[in-house]
Amino acid sequence: MAYVHGYSPRETRRLYEQAEILEEILHSGTTFPAGARVLEAGCGVGAQTRLLLRRSPKTRFTCIDISAKSLATARRLKKQPGFGRVAFRREDLGRLSFADESFDHVFVCFVLEHLDNPVAALRELRRVLKRGGTLAAIEGDHGSAFWHPETVDSVAAWQGLVAAQRKLGHDPDIGRRLAPLLTEAGFELERCEPAWLYADRLKPALRDGMVDHIIVPMVQSAERQILAEKLVPGRAYRQGIADLSRVDQIEEGTFFYTWFKAVGRRR
Repeated sequence: MAYVHGYSPRETRRLYEQAEILEEILHSGTTFPAGARVLEAGCGVGAQTRLLLRRSPKTRFTCIDISAKSLATARRLKKQPGFGRVAFRREDLGRLSFADESFDHVFVCFVLEHLDNPVAALRELRRVLKRGGTLAAIEGDHGSAFWHPETVDSVAAWQGLVAAQRKLGHDPDIGRRLAPLLTEAGFELERCEPAWLYADRLKPALRDGMVDHIIVPMVQSAERQILAEKLVPGRAYRQGIADLSRVDQIEEGTFFYTWFKAVGRRR
């Protein structure tokens, strides 16, 4: 599977930092019952797994990913408390090896945006979900990002990432499609709500986290593709990165972004 952000050590660090920075914004209400068997689809390096364990201390998780490299990183977490309740497995979301109705609940976060066919993956996840069980999905929407001061180059750098992801056949704006995707895959939609972040000088830690630990590294992770395919001229890209970073460096810098969180049930 092509992953626009790659598998570098810096990307691994970004994923861990992102999970911690956004926990309260994205995971309010993310809990699973004691004794439930939960599938985390697309666990990557285990960044979200740590949060799931903290929030559901008596739940057992099977965490899967297609990347052997990411799973190797995730398995290092097994030394940490609570990870005895986790089994990491390499699986392809398009062809899961599990029997029908193997899991009580499914959790998928920041995965559908990187798939060639998200509906097919959701249908496969529905197959392994027990009747009455739920699937919780969280996805971002890059089209919702706004910041001040906005410059031509900062917009160009951000759009370079968007273009790079689209060239892989994936959807960086998938958050706004989350509800219809679950419905098309056969789930009964229970809710879909936006979860937004706004940060300014009154929330300096949040602004720093969003700009310098999530957004700028996210764009830089696709730098090779952006420049090699000339999606953004080199000078404009470099200035754009500097301008994005400046949002957190000046007193009046602001940043806004929206994610969507949906829950569907299998009837």
